[in-house]
Amino acid sequence: MTRTASDRSTPPNPLYAYVGAFVSELRRAGIAHVVICPGSRSTPLALACAEEKGLRVWMHLDERAAAFFALGMAKRLASPVALLCTSGTAAANFFPAIIEAKLTRVPLVVLTADRPHELRDCGAPQTIDQNRLYGVYVKWFMDVALPEATTTALRYIRTLANRAVALARARPAGPVHLNLPFREPLTPEPQPQLLPPATEREPLAWAGRAEQAPYVRVTEAEGAGLPTATVARLAALLRQYRRGLIIVGPQSEPRLAPALQRLAERCGYPLLADPLSQVRSSGQSTGLVLRSYDAFLRSERFVASAAPDLVLRFGAIPTSKPLLLYLQRYGDRPLLVVDGAGGWEEPTQLAGEMLHADPVAVCEQLVEALAETSDAEEHHEPWLERWQQAERLTQQALRRTMETFSQLFEGRVFSELAELLPDGSTLYVGNSMPVRDLDTFFWSERPIRCLGNRGANGIDGVLSSALGVSAAQQALADPAPVVLVIGDLAFLHDLNGLIAAHLHQLPLLVILINNDGGGIFSFLPQAAYPEHFEQLFGTPTGLNFAPAVEMYRGRFRRISSWEEFRSACREGLSQGGLQVIEVVTERVSNVELHRQLWRAVDQALCREASEEV
Repeated sequence: MTRTASDRSTPPNPLYAYVGAFVSELRRAGIAHVVICPGSRSTPLALACAEEKGLRVWMHLDERAAAFFALGMAKRLASPVALLCTSGTAAANFFPAIIEAKLTRVPLVVLTADRPHELRDCGAPQTIDQNRLYGVYVKWFMDVALPEATTTALRYIRTLANRAVALARARPAGPVHLNLPFREPLTPEPQPQLLPPATEREPLAWAGRAEQAPYVRVTEAEGAGLPTATVARLAALLRQYRRGLIIVGPQSEPRLAPALQRLAERCGYPLLADPLSQVRSSGQSTGLVLRSYDAFLRSERFVASAAPDLVLRFGAIPTSKPLLLYLQRYGDRPLLVVDGAGGWEEPTQLAGEMLHADPVAVCEQLVEALAETSDAEEHHEPWLERWQQAERLTQQALRRTMETFSQLFEGRVFSELAELLPDGSTLYVGNSMPVRDLDTFFWSERPIRCLGNRGANGIDGVLSSALGVSAAQQALADPAPVVLVIGDLAFLHDLNGLIAAHLHQLPLLVILINNDGGGIFSFLPQAAYPEHFEQLFGTPTGLNFAPAVEMYRGRFRRISSWEEFRSACREGLSQGGLQVIEVVTERVSNVELHRQLWRAVDQALCREASEEV
């Protein structure tokens, strides 16, 4: 049900009492203008600013431009202007203008949304260290307390707003920086229960930890691999737990794919491979690598019947949200994370053990340790077959249903590319919706390198990164093509990057998915608040990209059918140079088409389950 502004006069989420008091006090302290860049983590502040009477909102899609826009406004007004962005590299893009503001004594109140403390420095997406990000170029910094709706907290946040505005204005004027961490839910829904039920508060009930054992066991490598005793202990676990999963997230080690497949084969475990893991499209076909789990893990019937005994995870956290929800649902099952960099790529806080060793060496050690498994021990229940059958049914349902769509569908871009790209190609993918559709709809087993900027998950610089790959191909005398799939906002964000294609004669085929705005937000809870959705999150531009591409001596084509798409791709791959193929879609219908596909998958899995009964 859609909420209206009047429905939210007393927000059930205490976060909104907190940010509402803060924004109201900014206005009372003299802030009349706020420059906002779209994002998810900044939702509470953006909605509060849009609701605040007397505060003018100016939306900008590029954080660097937004910050200079605020600088110019504050310079002319001789009064502080607020500047707001989401977490991650969005905040870093403010830096050039903040430097200018400090050196020219221009008052800015810089507001950066952030992840809560428990999601910092643990591999959580769109997260960087934002504490004192701007160093000596701000007059004052505060890592703001997490929101509460208590009298003390509201007095604190109101005081903080007044102090920030006063400091920005005080001679010499300049920028101040407030970093504001928020927990989900980010929209005004009621906050979830903060503590587990009383029966689950005892440590022994948490994730199956043994009595007196640490919540997370940390094992360090001996040389490249694990200590012998650890390998023996893990091998015993893998023999004991027949219903296991191996999960691999984004990583770039080419040797890991065959090593993981050997381990999965020895264990009889499904191997769930993120599209950026270099495992999914490695050129090896064993039937163990699953590529459609993002779709079938949306089926409650399947998830309820597929409880794992153990999960072994490699690399960074995978892209798939349904996979994350699946892991959280079975958070009491042993989760072991192998991190070869000695880091802590574990934002779920579910891991029972962190194994700091080379992933390839770990796989080889475990395969060798499991080689003595007897024939009797190898007869597993049909655990692997259940996942493989779900994979087959899912791909059949997705293909069949997509064929019925009368309009262009964003996800089909990837199933088409899976057939069109030659072996050895590099597929570079933008964040937000493109990487998620890659996860669900790119099923190729052929050797295709899939890359993306999933460190901080920003939309900035993706176009230039793909051109950098093209330059590297040129330097290596590698003729294999580079293809970029990117959304319109990310393309616009890095439009100046096209100059590299012209100056250095770099070939790049760009698939521009243009849904005129931030398509991913239509899938998120923000879509339930239509009174400010288009302004703050949808952010339509109505731009025609053809003249910009042609300015950089590129070729621009807008297609209207999949036949045209295939023809344009083949032509673009053969001709070289800068080629941009625009696929125009519509955000609202794109959401419904995705949901139609999820229903089709669920129905296919349900039919299979009823036939087995």
